[in-house]
Parts: sequence; structure tokens; C-alpha cells
Amino acid sequence: MAVEFCLLGNIEARLDGESINVGYAQLRSILALLLIDVNRIVAVDRLVDRVWGSRRLPRRPRAAVQHGVTQLRNALAPVPGVAIMWQDNGYRITAEPETVDLHRFQQLIARAHTTRDDRRVAALFDEALRLWRGEPFAGLDTPWLTACRATLAHQRHAAQLDLTDVLLRQGKHAELLPGLFDRAGAEPLDERLAGQLMLALYRAGQAARALDHYERIRRRLADELGTDPSPPLRRLHHRILAADPGLSACTTASPVSRVPLPRHLPAAPRLFTGRCDDLAHLTASLTETGNAVPLAVISGAGGIGKTWLALHWAHQHLDRFPDGQLYVNLRGFDPSGEPMPTVTALRGFLDALGIAIEELPREWDAQIGLYRSVVADKRMVIVLDNARDTDQIAPLLPGSPACTVLVTSRNRLDGLVTGHGARSLTLDVLTENESRQLLARHFHWNRIAADPDAMAELLGYCAGLPLAVSVVAAHASHHPQFPLAVLAAQLRDQSGRLAALDTADASASLRAVLSWSYHALSAEAATAYGLVSLACGPDISLPAAASLLALPTTSTLTILRELEHASLVQQHDPGRFRMHDLIRLYAAQRAERDLPEPVRSRALRRLVDFYLHTAFTGDRLLQPLLPPIQLPEPRDGYQPHHLEDQQTALAWFTTEHLNLLAAQRLTSAQGWAAASWQLAWLLTTFLYRQGRFHAALATWQAGQEAANELDDPSLHAGTHQLLGAIFAELGRYPEALHHLTLAEQRDDLPAQAYTHHTLGWSWSLRGDDRRALEHAARALGLYRTLGMPAGETRELTVTGWYRARLGDFAEARTQTETALALARHHQLREDEGLAIAILGFIAQHTGRHRDAVTCFHEARSVLHEAGNTYYEGTVLDAQGETYLALGESESARGAWEQALELFHVQGRANDADRVRQHLSGLGEADS
Repeated sequence: MAVEFCLLGNIEARLDGESINVGYAQLRSILALLLIDVNRIVAVDRLVDRVWGSRRLPRRPRAAVQHGVTQLRNALAPVPGVAIMWQDNGYRITAEPETVDLHRFQQLIARAHTTRDDRRVAALFDEALRLWRGEPFAGLDTPWLTACRATLAHQRHAAQLDLTDVLLRQGKHAELLPGLFDRAGAEPLDERLAGQLMLALYRAGQAARALDHYERIRRRLADELGTDPSPPLRRLHHRILAADPGLSACTTASPVSRVPLPRHLPAAPRLFTGRCDDLAHLTASLTETGNAVPLAVISGAGGIGKTWLALHWAHQHLDRFPDGQLYVNLRGFDPSGEPMPTVTALRGFLDALGIAIEELPREWDAQIGLYRSVVADKRMVIVLDNARDTDQIAPLLPGSPACTVLVTSRNRLDGLVTGHGARSLTLDVLTENESRQLLARHFHWNRIAADPDAMAELLGYCAGLPLAVSVVAAHASHHPQFPLAVLAAQLRDQSGRLAALDTADASASLRAVLSWSYHALSAEAATAYGLVSLACGPDISLPAAASLLALPTTSTLTILRELEHASLVQQHDPGRFRMHDLIRLYAAQRAERDLPEPVRSRALRRLVDFYLHTAFTGDRLLQPLLPPIQLPEPRDGYQPHHLEDQQTALAWFTTEHLNLLAAQRLTSAQGWAAASWQLAWLLTTFLYRQGRFHAALATWQAGQEAANELDDPSLHAGTHQLLGAIFAELGRYPEALHHLTLAEQRDDLPAQAYTHHTLGWSWSLRGDDRRALEHAARALGLYRTLGMPAGETRELTVTGWYRARLGDFAEARTQTETALALARHHQLREDEGLAIAILGFIAQHTGRHRDAVTCFHEARSVLHEAGNTYYEGTVLDAQGETYLALGESESARGAWEQALELFHVQGRANDADRVRQHLSGLGEADS
């Protein structure tokens, strides 16, 4: 069954020549947008923007897109091999690109540009142009589609011009003349078209008319644009005046030049995948630059795909460069260590442009001037690949905006940005979906289907690095009979992973490619590269790196910037740096080889000191009334980091908690037991407020191992208390009771008070609020005896909650108001928020819904400020119920949608399912 999708005219879908009813304009827009990016994910927000543009959005635009996609799926259900799938917060239509006339048009044009036989070239251009049935996306007028329509019209016009050049070379000037007159009338300022008409007239024996046409366009250019004809058109005019015999030869390469067009670009990458946003960024950067040279710098780590991106973009836009392409590999990071001299690259360009050696000036500046003069009016693309620095490539930059320049480098080349107005694009790794598509294109589908888990494992090891994906694909292709699980097993061992990603070709071997960047570093940066790779956690802040390296912050920043410019680290947020997994693995191996073990160990000790002492400061700001633990003095080289108040402390924990968890895993692995227990203690407040109980459990299980090693009774008691509390929160009550019973046996009044508090909370979670009250009363008495206002406030708060749950609302309100007054007096913001929330619960269950909404709104604000997102979600859930009781369904929807988002983050599956049911009920009520 033959499938066709038509975008170059009215939007249609056809099956065996029969049209399929797609539906109304909005559905046709969605279909067109998905087909433009066929086999690629289009985010829902992007669909909304492109479907409606500046027009008024529907009340629920995402739902409108979802509804439209459902209708499209129904319409396309009979079409084999075509599906619209939800993936990564967007939709993707799967189809063969050749079935979409727009993509077929572009493929034919690309093939024509790489074919040498003129007869075949003409046939390809003709086939491409016949696909046009009218104005693209006819009947749709969104701004984005209008811009696409203009781009396609430009591509069509360029294809018509290229076809005319071919037909002129074949001597078909007579049959071209009528169409050339019509097109020249429609495009009176198009100089290339004017040149083609003049050449056709001259060959048809109408030299006078050719000269008349030149005079008309000359005057029109002067009158309307204030310019003269371009040098190529002027040269053609002179040749016609001189009756140049070369103009009569049908084999002339072009109407304005006898020099063959340079076509230096390597072939387009056959399996290029993804990079939609990067390609769009390049197009935007290299379009409408005014009088500046269109210049873009693509930087990134070795193996990230810089050259592939540059070549793919250049081949995609060949129609913009009718005067040819120049390409040179400048070998900026060659294993020989010697970049290509600029004089060699320039000489190669001049050769390609037809400059004979006897015409070459002796002076270097004169050679640069000659090069810029020759390309001044040529619409060319110049790709300067693998550059080392700005000095290497500055002489190769043209001086006029006719040429477009793409530069790739592992260094950022900031000098091109500041000195030449270049647009910069730092290339990141492929997304998981893009990596999957790239790897899948190497294999037969049944090989992937046989072991999808191995496929996922391979992708994880490649971590989005295109070179790694390609090496894995090459290894798998060499052994087609091997299951993918065999290759995954080879990569599973981290110590041998880089070796498994090596090939016999150094340019395609991951370790070799990374080594070229490493050897270009200064000695200080090479040392830092190794040490930063050892740092625990997904990234590292500038202050943490300063402690790791035992350097002042300013010196550390200078070194990290060198690594960043070399694309060995990425500053993904201001002052925060990370490494790609495979780059980090290579760096760690270099550190083990090049740095003595004592140097590595001292650096990690300083890093742990940084996290310990900063977390201590932050925890004291969050819980100022709790007794502090004791920390040893930090080691020499530690750089302190100042936290000002609760808000900066909370922000620091939010940003650093993954690094803190990793630091504790590091201390456990290294046998640094005291630091392991201390980090567990200092993380508890933050993890609790965020509802990260699984992380807290893992932390305290490691803390228990540390306490056993240290054999300190006071540490054992605190560990059992906190493990009991965490197990209770996770609903694992027998384990909670076991640990709390052990903690209760210790003859320590503060420990007993906290244990009773936790036992009470555990019984409340199990639904026995009367037993909870008994333990709360004992805890409250102990806290008052000990003079611990923080404990007293919290116990009054939970007592109010237990009484409210039992229906004793009057006493509950009294207890909670007392707790609220104490919380405000001692500036305990978390307890203040909890108390206000309980007062809202009481109001909700005594029929005072408007008062409840007010309380919930205030409680949520206070809890959010205190960083307690766990109870913030609970309050939002209750707020939704209260709004619904008031008949305010849209407000209820808003509260529940926010609660659902928090429940997802916190892993509260049961709460999320319940809220989803509430929202579903609202949707049914709306319909």
C-alpha cells in the first residue's frame, strides 16, 4: 500500500492514491508540524506555539493538542507503517521520510548537488520541482508555517536556478528563454537569474537584447537599492561585449566563471540523528547578519559530534551556496601535536578558487587580501574544522557577508565571539532518544527487539557521546551473530570500559581522541582535570573545587575556565561544573596514573571537609535550637563557604544534596566512619523536609554501619531513633518499632523524649491516634522538664493534630494555637507552617471552608519558605478538597495539579493516584 503525505500545496494524506480526510485546519497544522520533523520528537509546548502563534490560545492548549493528535491517530489508523507516539513530553510521527513530499524534495536536491552526470542532475532537479503542487501548507497562516513557507520558496527558487545552469550547459538555451523571461519579470533584482537570461539570449544570437537586459537591471539596482551589479554579472557583461568565444561553449561551468566550483565538503554524515535545536540555532545564527560575516563556532568535547553537525547543516543548506564550498581540517588537536599552518590552509583555498601559483603575492598580508577579494562576492560556505585557536583561523575569515563560515573546535574560541562577532554553540551530548535512534540505525530491528534491556544498558554506558555510540555500533556490526548482551557485558566493567570503546583507528578511538585534548593542557589544569574527576557527585561548585584543589577561588576559576575552554568540563550553571561520564572516566584513569595516592587522598579529604562544615552551618541555620554535633577542625587547604540565613542554607542544600549523598557514599567506601555518620546527621533535616525518605534511609543505613565501627553508645541511640522515624514514614512499622525500642532503652532524657515523639508519630501513621497521644504526652513532659522549646513546640503541634484526627476539635485548636504562638516566638518557621495547616484542617472539618482556604494558603507559603515541600504537597491536596467543597472547581484543579507534581517528585504513588482520580472527576464534570 503506497503512502503519500503532501505538504507542498494543500496538506493531504493519501493511501494508494486515495485521499484520507485529515480534518479541519488545526488538525492539518498539527500533522504538517509533525511531518516537517518526521521521526523526531516535537515538544507539546513547541506544537502549541507553532499551531497558534500569536493568535489567542484555547483555554487549555495542551489538551487541545492532545485532542487533535487523538483525531489524527484515528484518521491515520488505516495507514501502515505510520504512527503518532507520545515520547519525552512530545509527539513523534513515524514514517519513511520519502513518503513526505517536502523531505523527498530536499533529498532529491541534495542528491543532485552530489551527482556529476548533468543528465542525471537535470532529472533529479526536475523530479524535485514536479513535487510542488502550489503554495506549501496552503490554507494555513500561522507565523511559523509562514516562515517555513518562505524558506521552502527560497529553496525551490534556488533549485530552479541550479536546473537552469545545468540545462544551459546542455545547450538548451532556446527552450529556456520563454520561462527565463517570465521568471526575470517576477524577480527583476535577481542577478543570477539575470545572468542566465543574458547567457541564453547571447547563445540564441540575441546579444543586443542580452546587453539591454543588463542595462535594465543595472538601472533598477541603482534606483531601488543604490548599488551596482555584482562583479560576476559585470564580468559576464564584459564577455558579451567582447564576444568571448567561451560563452558559446555549452560545457561552460557557469554563466559567469570558467573556474570549476569548489565542492570541498566531505560527504554528509549518513546516519546523522537528532540535534534539531542545534540545527535551528545554527540557522538562526547564520541568517540575516546584516553587513557582518555569518560566522558560527561549534565547540565541544572530542567525540561530541561537532564535525557531523557542521557538515549536516552545510549539506542541508547547499542551495544557499551556489558558488561552492570550501573545507579544511585544521588538525588543531592532531595526535602529532602540530596544527595545520594557516599558510597551508590558505594556499589550499586559493588553489581551489583558481589562483595560479604565479599569481600568488609574496607578502602574507597580500595573500590574505587576495583570498578575501576573490570570495568577496561569492555565496559560499567555508567550514574550518578542528581549529586550535583564534589566531589559526582569523586569516581564513572572509571580509564580506556573502560567505558563511562554520568553525568547529574543542576550545570555545571566545576571541572569535568578541573580535569577529561570531555566534557560539556549545554542543552537548545526545538525548537518550537521539542516542537510541542513532544506535538503532546501525542494527536490524529484530536484533534490538531480542534484547531491549541490553540496548538500554549500552546507551547508558555511551552516555550520549556520539563517538561512543558509533564505536559500540561498529563493534556490534563486526559481530552480527553476537547478542547485544555480550557487548553490554564488555562495557559493564568500568575499569575496562574505555578499552572496549577503542578501535584500531586513532581518530575513532575514544581514549586517543581524549588524550589529544589532555596533552594540550597546562600542568595545573592537567592536575585539576584528574582531581575534579575524583570528586563525588554529579557536579562540583566553584567553592567546593577550591577546597578540592587547595587554591583560592580566583585561581580555581582560572583553571576551571581552561578546562571549560578545552571542553573537558562544562559550566552547566553559573559557578557549577560537570564532566561527561566517559571524559570523567578517562580523567580518573589519568589521575590514578599521574598523581600519587597521597595527593588524591588529601584532595578528597578536603572536599569532604568542605561538605561537612558547610552542611553543619546550613543545618544550624535551619534548626538553630537543636543541640549541635561536634566536628573536627578542617584540614589545611580547606576553603570555607559562607551561608547567610535560612534561605541561603535551604538553597545550598537543594543544590548540593546529591553531592552530599555522594560524599557520604565516598566516606563509607574510604572507611572514614566519623565523617559518614556526621554527614548522615547533617542531611536529615533537609531530607525530611523534602520528603526524601528513601534517600534518608540509605543515608542512615550507612550511618548505622559507621556507628557500629565507631562503637559509641550515643551514636547508636541517635541512629536507632532516626532509623525508626524513617521506617515509620515509609510504612515499615515492625522495623520502626524494632529500632525505636532499642533507642528507648538508653538512659538519656533527650533521647527518650525524641523516641516517644517518634513512637507517637508512628502510631498515628498506623491510624491509632490515642496511642499516639500517650507517647506525645510523655515526650511533651520530658521536653518541658529539659527546657527544650523546639521539642515542646513540635510536640504541641502533633498533639493538636492527633486530637483533631480524633474529632476533639476544640481541644485540638487550643493545643495548636499554643504551638503556633511558641513557633512564632522562637522563629520556628517549619512548625509555624505545620500549626497553621492543622488549624486549616480543623476549619475544613468544622464547616468553615473559607477560613480553611485562608489557613491552607498561608501554611503553604510558610512551608515553602522553610523548604518543607513534603507537607506543602499535603496542604495543596487539602486545599483542593476545600475549594471543591466551595464549588470552585478551577481553583481545586490548580491546587491538585500542583500537589500532583510534588507527589511525583517525592515518590508518593498512592497520594498521586488519589489526586489523579480527583482531577479525572473534575474533567468528567466539565464535559
